[in-house]
Amino acid sequence: MLLHVNATFAALLATLLALATGVVAVARLGRPRDTLFAGARAAVQLVAVSLAIGWVVRAVPLLLCFLLLMYAVAVRTAGRRVVPAPGRAWLWTAVPIGAAVLPVVVALLLTGVVPPEGIALVPVTGILIGGALVPVTGILIGGALTATVLAGRRSLDELATRRGEVEAGLALGLTDREARMEVAREAASDALLPGMDQTRTVGLVTLPGAFVGMLLGGASPLHAGAVQLFVLVALLLVQAVATAVTLELVTRGRLARAEP
Repeated sequence: MLLHVNATFAALLATLLALATGVVAVARLGRPRDTLFAGARAAVQLVAVSLAIGWVVRAVPLLLCFLLLMYAVAVRTAGRRVVPAPGRAWLWTAVPIGAAVLPVVVALLLTGVVPPEGIALVPVTGILIGGALVPVTGILIGGALTATVLAGRRSLDELATRRGEVEAGLALGLTDREARMEVAREAASDALLPGMDQTRTVGLVTLPGAFVGMLLGGASPLHAGAVQLFVLVALLLVQAVATAVTLELVTRGRLARAEP
C-alpha cells in the first residue's frame, strides 16, 4: 500500500490544506475560503464516489447514469467559468465537451480497445471528460473541460480587449464570424498548451497518474507505458476538438458574455 490511511494521514491532509489556505491569504492570491472549500469538497466527493463506483459498475443503467452525471458536472463547471453572467448561454458548453468525448469513447468500444465493462469504462470516460471524481484520472484532470474553459475564456477576453479590430474587420467587408475568428483564434489555441506540454515532457518531468497507478497495481512497465501513451494521445484529440468547437461557438456568438 502506497499510503497508510489513518488518523495521521487525516491530520497531514488537514495541515496541508490549512497551509495552502494560509499562503493564498498571505499572498492575496484570491479568496482563502475558496481554497479551503475546494479541499473539503474534494474529500467529500472522493469518499462518496469511492463508495459509489463499486456499486454502479455492476449494472449498465447505473453506469450510464453515473457517466451522465460526470458529463453534467463538467458542462456546468465549464459554463460557469466561461459565461459567469446569468442566462442560458453556458448550456452551449455541452457541445464542445460532448463532441470531443463521445466519438472517442464510441471508437474505443467499437474497436474493442476498451471492453464494455463498468470498471474500465468509468476511468477512461472520466479521463476524457476531465472530471475530478475518478482517481485514475490523476494529473490528467482537465481534458475537454479544461480545453473548453481555457478556449472560451481566452477568446472572449481577447474579443473584449480588441473589439476595435473586430469592428475594423467588419468595415473591411468581413462577416461577423470572420472578423471574430481573426482576433480570437490565436488566443483560443492557448488551450492546447497544457496538454501538449504534458505530452512532450511525459517521463522526463512527470510520471502521470495512469502510469504510476498501473505500476502500483502490478502491471509491467511496458504495459503501463502503453496505457499512458493511449491516454495522452486521446487527450490531445479531445482537447483539439473541444477547443475548435468552443472557438466556433464564440465566433458565432453562441457563447457570449452580457454587454457591460
